[in-house]
Amino acid sequence: MAGHIVALFITGYCVSLSVGTFWWAPALLAHGFVLVFLFAPLHETIHRTAFRSRWMNTAVSWFCGALLVLPPNFFRAFHFAHHRYTQDPERDPELRYRKPTSWRSYLRTVSGIPYWQERLTTTWAAAMGRVNAPFISGLARPGIVREARMLLALYGVLGVCSFAVGSAALIYYWILPAVIGMPFLRMFLLAEHTGCPLVADMHANSRTTLTHAAMRRLAWNMPFHTAHHVYPGVPFHGLPELHRRMRDGVGCEASGYFSVQRELVSKFPLHLGGEG
Repeated sequence: MAGHIVALFITGYCVSLSVGTFWWAPALLAHGFVLVFLFAPLHETIHRTAFRSRWMNTAVSWFCGALLVLPPNFFRAFHFAHHRYTQDPERDPELRYRKPTSWRSYLRTVSGIPYWQERLTTTWAAAMGRVNAPFISGLARPGIVREARMLLALYGVLGVCSFAVGSAALIYYWILPAVIGMPFLRMFLLAEHTGCPLVADMHANSRTTLTHAAMRRLAWNMPFHTAHHVYPGVPFHGLPELHRRMRDGVGCEASGYFSVQRELVSKFPLHLGGEG
């Protein structure tokens, strides 16, 4: 986690140094890339396997969730239902949103626009007391309403303070980089299950993507996604060894993230139309 935060500060510092130069856009892109992959520690901490102490898992999940507009208690309920019913079209909440079937729907998904729309509307609805998702139990609803209200209050305070001091730092170091970086996270997440069989066997319905060490580190070893789904209680640092031991049992594997995208788009019609 310290390494991830240091990388975030380095890229943020590069943004500050490059203002007014050609390098500002690449610096924003790099900062956004590191920023959106805070999804990885968020994912690990809602499993509560990143740290030994529960309060550390809670604190980090809140920090990362606030930056990605993904409240941790909501995400935990969503994600655990995904683990329980992976690739079940009726019960996997990830399959509530149709996977891309055309260039048009692919580009829209990868743009991150549907993500931000869903996150803002769902969080606002939760803050208003409207929590109707089937994967959220009645006991969990009050806590999810409360965390949504806390998150929106935090955003309100940050917005007011920024306006009062006349600072655009939130835009340049958080909002704009998150928007620019989100397409990379969308492509990363598409690789986890898209195109894998709609079966209950975790060895077959989740994809392991082989990639370089820097990407594995930034993603907290989530490229070993088959191993994670078969044994979700294994912490991120144990996944490389677990993958090595169960390598012959991985039914869906790719040689890299770009190869997954190529395979996915190769099945689309050549024109940009099709289903939205």
